[in-house]
Amino acid sequence: MPRLIIISNRLPVTIDKKKGELFYYPSAGGLATGLNSLDTKLERLWIGWPGQEINDLKEQEKVTNDLREEGLIPVFLSQKEIELYYEGFSNETIWPHFHYFTQYTTYNEEYWKAYQAVNAKFAALVNANIQAEDFVWVHDYQLMLLPAMIRKEFPNISIGYFLHIPFPSYEIFRILPWREEILEGLLGADQIGFHTFDYMRHFLSAVYRIGGYEHNFGKLTINNRIVNVDVFPMGIDYDKYAYPERIAGKDLVLHQVKKLRSKKRKLIISIDRLDYSKGIPQRIKSFERFIVEHPEYQGKVTLILIVVPSRTHVDQYQELKDEVDTLVGRIDGQYRTFGWSPIQYFYRSFPFGELGALYKAADIAMITPLRDGMNLVAKEFIASKEESKKGVLILSEMAGAANELTEAIIVNPQDSNDMVSAIHRAIEMPESEQATRLQKMQDRLKIYTVKHWASTFMQEQMDLKAFKDQKKTNLLSDTQKEVLLKDYKAAEKRLILLDYDGTLMGFQNDPKKVVPDQELLDILEKFKNTEGNKVVIISGRDKHTLDKWLGHLKLDMAAEHGVWIKRRNEWKTPDVTNTWKKDVRHVLQSLVDRTPGSFIEEKDYSIAWHYRMIDKGLGEKRVREFRDVLLYLTANLDLQVLEGNKVVEVKNAGINKGKATSYWLMKDNYDFMMAIGDDSTDEDTFKALPENAYTIKVGLDQTAARFNILGVENVRKLLTSIVES
Repeated sequence: MPRLIIISNRLPVTIDKKKGELFYYPSAGGLATGLNSLDTKLERLWIGWPGQEINDLKEQEKVTNDLREEGLIPVFLSQKEIELYYEGFSNETIWPHFHYFTQYTTYNEEYWKAYQAVNAKFAALVNANIQAEDFVWVHDYQLMLLPAMIRKEFPNISIGYFLHIPFPSYEIFRILPWREEILEGLLGADQIGFHTFDYMRHFLSAVYRIGGYEHNFGKLTINNRIVNVDVFPMGIDYDKYAYPERIAGKDLVLHQVKKLRSKKRKLIISIDRLDYSKGIPQRIKSFERFIVEHPEYQGKVTLILIVVPSRTHVDQYQELKDEVDTLVGRIDGQYRTFGWSPIQYFYRSFPFGELGALYKAADIAMITPLRDGMNLVAKEFIASKEESKKGVLILSEMAGAANELTEAIIVNPQDSNDMVSAIHRAIEMPESEQATRLQKMQDRLKIYTVKHWASTFMQEQMDLKAFKDQKKTNLLSDTQKEVLLKDYKAAEKRLILLDYDGTLMGFQNDPKKVVPDQELLDILEKFKNTEGNKVVIISGRDKHTLDKWLGHLKLDMAAEHGVWIKRRNEWKTPDVTNTWKKDVRHVLQSLVDRTPGSFIEEKDYSIAWHYRMIDKGLGEKRVREFRDVLLYLTANLDLQVLEGNKVVEVKNAGINKGKATSYWLMKDNYDFMMAIGDDSTDEDTFKALPENAYTIKVGLDQTAARFNILGVENVRKLLTSIVES
C-alpha cells in the first residue's frame, strides 16, 4: 500500500534533555495540525530534524526507536551543520533574499555547500525509507534541493513540494548565484504549491527565464514529465481560535478577557516573531504618529506589542531588538501618564490560553509585515471574533493573507499616512460594519481551513499521479513496439508519414538552423531504400528548405502543411491564392518593428511570425494584437491561423496535413501505416489514417494518436530499431 511521506526541516516534536533523560513534546503549529487532520487513509511517515544536536550513537538509536513508534524518523544534524545549513544558508541567504531584504543576504559558498550536503543527508534517509508507490510531500525553503535528489533515485515516484514563504520576483531571484540549482531541485517535484498567485507567477517567470521552460496554465513539461504549479493558500484550525476555552479552559480564558477589558480602553494588538520582515519599527512609529495627530485618543487606546524572541545571536536581529526597545522606551517615557501606558511591550511568547484571550479582548489587530508568505495571526484574530462579531483587522498588502482577507483595512506598511489613517478608521468603525466585514471573512476561513489546505494539496497530487498513470498506458511500450516491428516486417506495402520539427529534430531559436544531422539522414535513407516503403516528410516547412535539406534523398514530401505536394520528385499545389499575403505581411512587419528579436518567415502560400527569442509574455501580447487585427483583415478571406510553438502562421483554410495524408492514401493500398508528429497540426494526419494505423504523438499532450512517445531521442531510437529489424 502507498504511504504519505512528509519531509520538513523540523519534526512535529520537541526533544528536551533533563538530567540525562530524554523528553518528547508535541510541537504546536499549522503544518502539524493540517497534516495530522488529513482524512486520507494513507499511512503517514514524517521525516525531519528533531530540534536537538544528538551525537551519542546510543541516544540516536533510542530517539530513532522512540519516534518510530509515532511514525517519525529523525535526521540527526551536527552543530556545525545546524550553523551552516540552517542558521547560515537557510536563514541568512534564502530567508532575507526571498523576503526582498537583499541587503541582509549572505552569499557564502561554505553555507551553500552545507545546504547541499544536508539536503543530500535528508535524501539518503528518505531514499532508505520510501517505496516506489509512496506519495512524498516536501516542505519549505530549507529543502529546496530535495525533490530532485529523491527523483534521481525514484524517477517515477509522486513528489509534492510546498513553499511556506514568498517566492520573489525574477529580478530578485536571479541575483542568487545558485539560482539554477535551486530551480532544478524544485522541479524534481510533480506538484509545487504556493500561498498566492503572485508567488506562483514569480516562480513560473524564473523557470522560464532561467530554465527556458514554458508553462501552459501552470503546467510545465520537464523532460517529458508534467509538473503542476498551483496556489494553495494555507488556513488555520478555525474552531481552535474561535473557541479557545475548549482547549485552555473556560475560566482561564474568561478571566483573562475580563482583566484585559477592565480599563475600558481600545486595545490594538500586534503579535510577531522578531524579524526584520515584520515591519515592527514602522508599526510603532505609525502608532506614535497617530497619538500625536489625534491627541483626543491619548489615554483611550493602548498598543499591546508582543514580540517573540528569534535568532537573537544574529546581528541584524539584535539590532532590530535594540531599535524596538529604544522606540518603545522613548514613546512610553514621552507620553505615559500615571494611569495610562501607550504601549504595553512583551518580549516573549504567550501560552495558548492567554493568547486566545488576548485575541478575544482586542478591538483591533495591527498585522503589517513588510513581506510575509501568508501570516496566520491575521486569520487567527478573525476567527476569535466568531461570537462577538466585534473587531477590526488592519492588514498589510504585503502579506499573503491580504489576498483572502479583502474586507480588512488593507495598508501599505511603508506609508505612515496610510497607517495612521487606518488606525483612526478602525477605531471609529461602527459595530454594524465590523460585523459585516468579519462575517464575510469568517465564512471564507471556515471553508479554507488548514485541513482543507492539506487535503486539497494531497488530492491534487493524487489526481496528477492518476493522470500520469493513465498517460503512461498510452506510451508505446516494449510489447507494443514488438507488435509494431512484427507488423512492419510482415507488410508488403508500407506508408510512413513523418513530421520534421519537434519529431525528427528538436527545436532551436533560429528555425533555419535545424539542419538534419547525419544520423537522421542515414535513418531516412535506409527507410527509403527498403523495398515496399513509401516515406513521406509532412511538414510546415517551405518546399525550398525541405528540398535543400532532404531533396537528395528523393523522398515524397508535403510542405507548408500540405499546400505543396512532392511525388515522383515533382512539386504540385492545389488551386489556391496567395494575394492575401501582402496585407498580412504588413501587419506582421509592424509586430517585428515593435518586437526586437522576432522575425517573419515567408513561404509560397503562407506567412509566419516567429517569437522564439523574445519574452514569452510580450510574445503572447503581440499574438493577441495580431489575432484581433487579422480577424478584421480576413473577414471575407478563407484563411486559417495556426498557433504553434512560439510561432503564428497564416495559411489558406481547408488545406492541412490531413488532406495531404489523404492524397497518399488514395494513391495505393497499404498494409502497414505509421505516422509520427508532435503538435496540433499533426492531429489532422492522425485523424485521416485508419484506426489500425500506428499513429504516434511526440510528448504527453492529449491526442487523437493511438500512442505517445516521449521525445525526439525516442523517435530516433524507434526508427532505428525499425530499419535495423
